[in-house]
Amino acid sequence: MSIRLTVAQATVRFLAHQHTERDGAEHKLIGGCFGIFGHGNVAGIGEALLEAELNEPGTLPYWTARNEQGAVHAASAYARMNNRLATLAVTASVGPGATNMITGAALATINRLPVLLFPSDIFATRVSSPVLQELEDPTSYDVSVNDAFRPVSRFFDRVWRPEQLPAALLGAMRVLTDPVEAGAVTVALPQDVQAEAHDWPEELFHKRVWHVGRPVPEPAALERAVTVIRAAKRPLVVSGGGTIYSEATEALRALVEATGIPVAETQAGKGSLSYDHPCSLGAIGSTGTTAANAVARKADVVIGIGTRYSDFTTASRTIFGHDGVRFVNLNVAGQDAHKQAGLALQADARQGIEALTARLRGWRVDQAYADRAHELALEWDATVERAYHLGHTPLPTQSEVIGAVNDLSDRRDVVVCAAGSMPGDLHKMWRTRDPKGYHVEYGYSCMGYEIAGGVGVRMACPDRDVYIMVGDGSYLMMAQELVTAVQERLKVIVVLVQNHGFASIGALSEEVGAQRFGTSYRYRNEETGRLDGGTLPVDLAGNAASLGVHVLRATSVDELRTALEKAKQFQGGPVMVHVETDTLVPAPDSQAWWDVPVSEVSTLDSTNEARTTYATHKAKQRLHL
Repeated sequence: MSIRLTVAQATVRFLAHQHTERDGAEHKLIGGCFGIFGHGNVAGIGEALLEAELNEPGTLPYWTARNEQGAVHAASAYARMNNRLATLAVTASVGPGATNMITGAALATINRLPVLLFPSDIFATRVSSPVLQELEDPTSYDVSVNDAFRPVSRFFDRVWRPEQLPAALLGAMRVLTDPVEAGAVTVALPQDVQAEAHDWPEELFHKRVWHVGRPVPEPAALERAVTVIRAAKRPLVVSGGGTIYSEATEALRALVEATGIPVAETQAGKGSLSYDHPCSLGAIGSTGTTAANAVARKADVVIGIGTRYSDFTTASRTIFGHDGVRFVNLNVAGQDAHKQAGLALQADARQGIEALTARLRGWRVDQAYADRAHELALEWDATVERAYHLGHTPLPTQSEVIGAVNDLSDRRDVVVCAAGSMPGDLHKMWRTRDPKGYHVEYGYSCMGYEIAGGVGVRMACPDRDVYIMVGDGSYLMMAQELVTAVQERLKVIVVLVQNHGFASIGALSEEVGAQRFGTSYRYRNEETGRLDGGTLPVDLAGNAASLGVHVLRATSVDELRTALEKAKQFQGGPVMVHVETDTLVPAPDSQAWWDVPVSEVSTLDSTNEARTTYATHKAKQRLHL
């Protein structure tokens, strides 16, 4: 039996019946669709979504985005909060609407987050070629701007004919539900094909459950890993995002409580242990705590769980300093399991942790080592407490803003951030109390993710308050999805830190001897011709208010705390707390390095001094062969 539908109608109906299953619990795979309509998709996907809304309400909800990139960010955040078991689809028109999604696609793929993208495409028939917004390639007539999605997608297909749709959709679902392959999945839909009718087999639209397995460790690899760990004197666990996505945090807690091994966390893995757990050292690497980094320097065995060992995690390969350090890498992806020339234990994080716990029964680290690690963690926590309450005047510091939000937020509330100086400060100082309470995108560190991502987080967990920490630089990159939050009455608390420039790159510029050049929002000085004049009269709080956001302003820590308490009680949609800070007061130092090359020759003394320091750090880098 067949059903006659357009390609777009068939796509929407198919998506509404896809589910995932893990550990016996089912989840709706595609929670809904974000979109902006143009001539490429208004008659195809747009019409199909309208039919679904009228005929089958709730099967595939539609939300209006204001920027296609923002829509993809919201989908990535939604997927992350759902531990990659559910995501959103995003539809865009042909041309600039489609290419606006490419940045979001790169972010999703780099962070291993499943998102489903439907960029519209040129006419398959070519009868009207060249159409509006078509890129004409003189070497091939089947190339469009959508081919730019190929390198940033884990799966890419273009449906030139209706008969190709079932294979494209099934292939897309396979990749979306594979923990190893997760990332952006792009199915380009030519605009004429979207509206073309076809007779589809009825079974295409039956309920389909995609089972997300938990691969177990290979026995011989497990024995090799156990042998290495049992021989360790100063082992360290580095917990990444895979621990959280696998819902393995309780298993990790049981492992370290049985063995006494201390735990350091990556950006994606922050929340693997509660900040006050005796085995928790907090963040590791370039934006880490002095506790985690001190232990890492002397660790003889590093047990990486669900981490891809980014340059921030390894402090650009300088943080693991023991001469004979060995790595045991538990990861579902072979690519990551073999990094650092490590002993690969390729398996689901929870299955692997439980297997290690069973095989390590009766073995513990020396108590003096465990005690010293805990002492270092307590020392760092005291440092954080001081940074939270500096009493700096006339303007508060960023660390005081973080402290106020942390103190006044509930245990299950979520902090969202992505770029600038804030992610590093949050990584080292945020006191995480829940595995899903920390949502910082630092794989792509994409300015503009914060507000769109916060909207996706709130959609995924309406029972939690969401605090979006964003600087003025990122706000100016992309704030449009505040209108989506207003439209949908989504309560997100935006804490806008106004420091009149790019605080993170300003500090980095100074570090590499470039004297904060081009990092402040200033008038051009008429006398010098340089951008070092007065502060620009930009009112971002006023901008947010004009979009329909409820705005509260603060100029001191006390006012900030009062505003945050009011924001917590506000129930009318998005609310912003605007606070100015002193950008020149840094957070406590991690005592770790990040490799940013410094000019080898210069007429500037500041650059030459920075190059000397750079060479000192560079000499400490290791390949771990």
